[in-house]
Amino acid sequence: MLKISAPIRWFGLTFTALTLTIACTRQPNPTTTAPTPTSSASPSASQVLISATNNWIGHAGHYVGVKKGLFTAAGLKIEDLFFQSSTEMGTAFMAGKADIAWVTTGDAVQMVEKDPSVKIIYVIDYSNGADGIIGRNIKSPQDIKGKTVARENILFEKVLLQAYLDKAGLKESDVKIKDMVAADAATAFATKQVDAAVTYEPYMGKALKQGAGQVLLSTKDTNLIADAIVVRTKLIETRKADLQTYLQAVDKAVKLVNTGDAEALKITADKMGVSVDEVKEQLTGVKLLDLEANKTIAFNKSNPSNVMGNLELTTKVASESKVVAKPIDPKSLYDVSIVEAP
Repeated sequence: MLKISAPIRWFGLTFTALTLTIACTRQPNPTTTAPTPTSSASPSASQVLISATNNWIGHAGHYVGVKKGLFTAAGLKIEDLFFQSSTEMGTAFMAGKADIAWVTTGDAVQMVEKDPSVKIIYVIDYSNGADGIIGRNIKSPQDIKGKTVARENILFEKVLLQAYLDKAGLKESDVKIKDMVAADAATAFATKQVDAAVTYEPYMGKALKQGAGQVLLSTKDTNLIADAIVVRTKLIETRKADLQTYLQAVDKAVKLVNTGDAEALKITADKMGVSVDEVKEQLTGVKLLDLEANKTIAFNKSNPSNVMGNLELTTKVASESKVVAKPIDPKSLYDVSIVEAP
């Protein structure tokens, strides 16, 4: 994960009363009260699209799109909901108070269990080294068996740990788990209370320096941790053209952020309540995907970094760890029709 100047998340919190999560806390500054969304019975760009985000660097495409008027210029009316946490955002979406939500793929898995009409239509970002597992005196995945591992009891950290354990054919029951939030897990590793820890930046690097260890698994250049945009099937069916336009505007904003446009970085920093330098630092730990990357990477079955691989692992871990009551077919989680539209 990245900077915690306005404590940030890496992939969701626990859905209060609705669902657990795949991520850490994202806590923005102002809280917006979510209004009831407009009916999508009549597909028209004159209708408002209510889009929900929270404080996460991966949502920069939305922040910039709103502030620079890219959605408005494309003929869309966007109502921007910015929540105090990912929990609040997810709860509002599941309650029907937002049309579009920017969530983790783990959140999406748990949303689909509650409402099968929820679909991923666009992949926002992949973690690119901001999250990982650190260890001491562990030279191979086999060596972790019987060791003490600190990790928080949330889906994204379970996914990360299982990805490492899979390399040796192991399960969580083959290690001794200490349930700790990422900051405490890193401290426990640095003070040699545990053999390994699932954590994220800035804690990960500091713990390695203090506790003399190495990175066992990093999210750099992987699809292990991902964020995505979700909507309901009804919106796809009734406002497909608007959703295409929406993603095209997001694409323009993401390109500005990825090329280091000064105004885009300033907009993102202001929205997140951090400095531009902090935004630049946070961007080094994620890979923001534009529309073309969604076509060639995220939803391309022949690309090893496709989101389908992420969803297969996430649904597998969610089922095995009882985060969801019954197995979910990864293929039921997404709809590529918007991304692949000409």
